[in-house]
Order: sequence, then structure tokens, then C-alpha cells
Amino acid sequence: MATIQLEQVGHRYGTAVYALEKTDIIFEDGKTYALLGPSGCGKTTMLNIISGLLYPSDGRVLVGGEDATRTPTAKRNIAQVFQFPVIYQSKTVYENLAFPLRCRGWETSRIEPRVAEIAELLGLSSRLGQSSRRLTADEKQLISLGRGLVRNDVSALLMDEPLTVIDPHMKFDLRRRIKQASDKTRHTVVYVTHDQNEAMTFADEVLVMSAGRVIQRSTPQDLFENPRNRYVGNFIGSPGMNFLGVERRDDRLYWQEHLLLSNQRLSGLRPDQCVRIGIRPEHIALAAENEEGISAVVQGVQHQGSVNVIDIAVGNEQLKLKIASRIAIGPTILITLPSSRMRVYVDDALLDL
Repeated sequence: MATIQLEQVGHRYGTAVYALEKTDIIFEDGKTYALLGPSGCGKTTMLNIISGLLYPSDGRVLVGGEDATRTPTAKRNIAQVFQFPVIYQSKTVYENLAFPLRCRGWETSRIEPRVAEIAELLGLSSRLGQSSRRLTADEKQLISLGRGLVRNDVSALLMDEPLTVIDPHMKFDLRRRIKQASDKTRHTVVYVTHDQNEAMTFADEVLVMSAGRVIQRSTPQDLFENPRNRYVGNFIGSPGMNFLGVERRDDRLYWQEHLLLSNQRLSGLRPDQCVRIGIRPEHIALAAENEEGISAVVQGVQHQGSVNVIDIAVGNEQLKLKIASRIAIGPTILITLPSSRMRVYVDDALLDL
């Protein structure tokens, strides 16, 4: 295990445009991170630079405090799990898990208990004698993971969208096993995904990326509660955050002529600055009986099991709320927007109130 540090690391693929903008990042020893973003945002480029599959155009990579920028992959003691399982089809599950240890000269008396330990951790104990060719896709991916975990000299474990080829109904169980394994072994883990659910349920910290840059780095809860800008607010959450166009009158913000928020800091803003209020669909509520609320027209209802996503219109603006109640399309409802759940954005940047 080791701390991984990127010092002004950037990369260009033979063009003037950076696929990964120069950045400083520290991945702390023993923590789990997710690089989250759409295709082409630079997350796999960053992962391959860490592993040594790609040498950066700029900057340095430090692993455990030592410069590893030009160190070959084989000498970095970093394990990587790819989108598609990389295993030996001709070998048994046991032979696949034992292979990295045999390559390092381990004696059989040491290999057997170590392989048994990792197989138990990943739920593969009953499969050890089977041919890898006969396994399912998720079991093969577990073997790929196990080959990284079985080594005791691994500085970090890197995963590049390891659940892409897994059937949806198997993803939850496989993600649970990967999380349990990483929690127990306490490797430094960097996990690449475009799936926010994977990132938010797996990582200690999530790095949201766009166009080669890290837009925001924080805990899953903080990303949900306090997105730095509209990009993060829309990317995190299902559905994303509502952004309301408001009118500022000194230190007060009005939406559709309803006073939403008052704060002294607002009075210091320039007249030309764009101010919006962000609020999560989960945080908008139906007004209780005899409670004053804002009138909204129900335009659509999406049933999602135990919750419903409601499309509503207030004046000329559309927004979404997420509630357990079932509502018919058409009628007018009354909603409330708790001020404690509102976030103020000035020129697309979160304002600290």
C-alpha cells in the first residue's frame, strides 16, 4: 500500500489539446477513490498514467514518495483490473490466483493459504478446482480482482470500469464483494466509472471529471449536498439538481414572486452576476394540510418502485420532485422548498452562505 501523488501531471495525445489537464492530486494510503465522468473526460488517461501504461506529457508521478514517472508498469507493484476479465482460460481458478505468487517465487506452503484466504473473501472457494473457461463473466472478473489482491506487495489497486460487461442483476453483488475485499485489505484503490451509483456507493472520495479536469473532489454525501457548480449538480443525483432562475432584491431572492431566501451576503453581489438556487428533487416536499405552499401543475409521473419522480411546472419553469406519494397527472399541487436545503450559485459557482 502507498500514497500516490500526481504533481502537475497532464497528457496530450499528439495534439495541442490536453486529454488530461495539468493537475495536482494526492491519493492517500489505504483509501478508496472513484474517478467519475462521461466518456472522454480523462479518467482512464489518469489511471493509465498511475499504472505506467502511459507516461505523462507533463509532471511527475510519485508512489510511496518515490518518483515513478518513467518506471515501467511491471516495477510499480500496482495491480490493475480492466473492463474485460484478463485471466488464463486454460488454468483453474486456483492456478489463476496462484500465478502471480509463483512468478514471485513463493513456496507452495505459502501460496495455498494465501489463495484460500482471497478465494474465501471473494466467494470463490467452491470454484478453486474448476476450469476458468466454464465460469460466468462476473466470476471471471472476480478472479481478475483476486489476482491483484493475492499479492502482499501491491502498492495500489486500479480498476477501469470493471463492471461494464457484467449483467445488471449481478452488478450489485459483485460491487458488494469488491467493496468488502477492498475494505479488508485496505489497498489504495482508484476506481474508474461513468456510473454515479457505482462511484457513490463504493468510494471514500469521488473525483468528478469533465473535459480533462477534476471539477470537484469530495465525499459522496458532500457531492450530493453541496455540488460546486451546475455540472456536478446535474451529474450527481437521479434526477439531477433543480436550478431555479431567481430575482435578487438586495439581500433577498424571489422565485415566481415567492420569497425563497434572505441572506446579508447577497446584498454585496454585482447587478450583472447571474444568481440561481439549486435544490434536489428529494428535498422538495408537498405542503402539509393548512401549510402555505407554492402552486405547481403536475405534468408527468415516473414510477420508480418505492418512489415517484414528478415533473411539475411553476409558472414558466419546469422542475422535478422525488416523493413516495402517488400523484395523478393534471391537478395542481402545493409544494414547499426548505431554505436549509437550498444552495445559491453565483455565475455557476456555489456561494458559501
